[in-house]
Amino acid sequence: MPFAPDHGTSRPQGVRRLSAAIAAGVMAIAAVSLAPRPAVADAPWLDVSEDGYVAFNVPAAYVEASVGQVAQLNVEGNFGPSFAWADYGLTRRGDVWTGAIGPLKPGLYSYQVTGDDTKGLKDPTNGTGVASKPLWSTFFVPGESARLLADVPQGQGGKVETLTYRAQQQERSALVWTPPGYAPRGPKAYPVLYLQPGDGGSASDWLDLGRAKQILDNLAAQKAIEPMVVAISDAGGTDDDLRQALAGRYRVLRDPAHQAIAGIGAGGAQAVRAALARPERFAYAGSFSGLAADDPGRALNRHPKLLRLYTGNVTDPAYNATYKLTKALDRARVGYEFDGVNPDAGGNWNAWQENLIDFLPRLFRKVRDHGPSDGHGPLKGAFTPPAPGTTPTPFVTKDGFVTFETTTAFKDAQQVKVWANWAPNGSWLRVPATRAGDRWRVTVGPLDPWFYYYQLIVDGVSAKDASNPTKVTSEPNWSTFFVPGKRARLLSDVPAGQGGKVESMTYRSTVANADRTALVWTPPGYDPNRAEPYPVLYLQHGSGQSYTDWVEMGRAKQILDHRFLDGDLVPMVVVMGNGNVPDFGKELLENIVPAARSHYHVSSDPSQQALAGLSMGGVQTFGVLKAHPGQFAYIGVFSGWFGDETGVDAAAINKGTKLLRLYVGDRTDFVYPFFTSSLATLDRLGIRYEFDGVTPGPHGWDVWQKNLIDLTPRLFKR
Repeated sequence: MPFAPDHGTSRPQGVRRLSAAIAAGVMAIAAVSLAPRPAVADAPWLDVSEDGYVAFNVPAAYVEASVGQVAQLNVEGNFGPSFAWADYGLTRRGDVWTGAIGPLKPGLYSYQVTGDDTKGLKDPTNGTGVASKPLWSTFFVPGESARLLADVPQGQGGKVETLTYRAQQQERSALVWTPPGYAPRGPKAYPVLYLQPGDGGSASDWLDLGRAKQILDNLAAQKAIEPMVVAISDAGGTDDDLRQALAGRYRVLRDPAHQAIAGIGAGGAQAVRAALARPERFAYAGSFSGLAADDPGRALNRHPKLLRLYTGNVTDPAYNATYKLTKALDRARVGYEFDGVNPDAGGNWNAWQENLIDFLPRLFRKVRDHGPSDGHGPLKGAFTPPAPGTTPTPFVTKDGFVTFETTTAFKDAQQVKVWANWAPNGSWLRVPATRAGDRWRVTVGPLDPWFYYYQLIVDGVSAKDASNPTKVTSEPNWSTFFVPGKRARLLSDVPAGQGGKVESMTYRSTVANADRTALVWTPPGYDPNRAEPYPVLYLQHGSGQSYTDWVEMGRAKQILDHRFLDGDLVPMVVVMGNGNVPDFGKELLENIVPAARSHYHVSSDPSQQALAGLSMGGVQTFGVLKAHPGQFAYIGVFSGWFGDETGVDAAAINKGTKLLRLYVGDRTDFVYPFFTSSLATLDRLGIRYEFDGVTPGPHGWDVWQKNLIDLTPRLFKR
């Protein structure tokens, strides 16, 4: 199958599809095995598993009735690295658009369904909503790290009410949270936190997206915060009129020692100004991804009780502004606290939820801890990618942030996205870029050390990143890049001169009636004249791919080089042939194998021969095993399935096979259902096999690279 997903991604125009024969077979099996839900509007479109996998099943009939025919359907949401907004493509299977992604980190997610990039849909089966974004729905992935975002037991939380007031001759409103036990009459008055959304935001965003009520309820239940009243206004809504209206309706304190203000973006900048310039109003201020602030050198009050700054990582638009502000505060000798750089979130609600959780317990009380949150790092300096046009892209920092930049070829484009395998465990997401002069740019990360591949989607059409010299022969629009690190060591290049060699081998195909090419890896020190011939692994690609893919995409050379140098690999020859033929068994046994034996010193002993393949290549591998049991003593199948069991000689397979080792991705791998059916078939037939267990990831190279890493050290050792 192609490394670009058939499952989990709608293909833009210009992206190659499965070969017709394999595609028809796969789709037929998928239609039965994946069993999408019936195409009815009231069946849930969204299912969230206990371990964070999210499945979408959207009825095609509902989409067409709502927005007309669509060529592709995406789920837009905060699924990307650092919770960036990204598109996840669904696949049309019968009368349902379907897909699965995960596992997602615990937390709150928002999403909408979009056809052809412009036709938005609200999920009618999800009762949640976002008042300021009518097409959005939300869902919650529970977990220990998100426990303060969960609902408290009914009746144990505070209350949220709407406060209506007049400001500048206009009627306005704010949302007010009162703590558990609050009574409208009594001797006790409460301190106040004025909480603001970002520029252009709505007060309801703090409830719909920020989970402010849940956070306040949970912290109050734990007695982790002082009892307080929290007034949540629209952007720029914290003014004298609101303060007066709040004091007229609620029992609140009005002295500055019991007043706090915090906000996002421009609201954060306002909070900073309030703390520094208006000592008669606020003693506490929090800036969450504050975008700008006045020069603190002009501040009237240099000693607020608390001025605490927050920023996400370098993908946060406020990152550099926060760095600039800290330097200005230092020069002005204004005291402040910095929560540190959040390494796992950018400028989004997932970060601001954490900011609120950290900020609230510091209000109206003495605290001992004035340092950054656990895991947060220092502001080392402004983030400055190379100037436009000065370097090939992508630009990769040592901590895994990747900046993509187009050439000027797309200066007239309306929309540019980068589509890559950077979702959880290697699923594919498209992250939108922003216009930067006559180019487009986006920074994504932090990405785990690994091998990544991507293409540009320009106004819905796939395009090669012309600034990236890497290539994928079978998919010309894809480019690759590598993020180094310990996790990706086996995918990195070994020092020059220490690895094996990859050579091209031309052979005559009687099946294709043409000359064809295979790539052959020989180990370091390969000796064509040694006494014993080398064991040989015949390694096959998937549908839509060719003999080049295991080297260009699968990192086979790097994996084999490292395994050999680590002493884990029996010296062997690996032959990567072209499996795009109607009769693979004949092609392998009559063309590829004889050619390998004539060009290289490889064994013809079945006990020294191995065969492995991914997806279509895995199906072909099973086919050879069934038709020619014992011809290859070592068998590996990656994301493949057994197929027809008619006439299978289980006894011959068991007798002639030293190792039959099977691999599959997780539930996001679309072959998973019929792979598991294959295990049942093998059990029923009594065929011995090893199952490596689920490899986290979808039907893609992130999984198959790990499979090759696991399989190769097991060959020719029994």
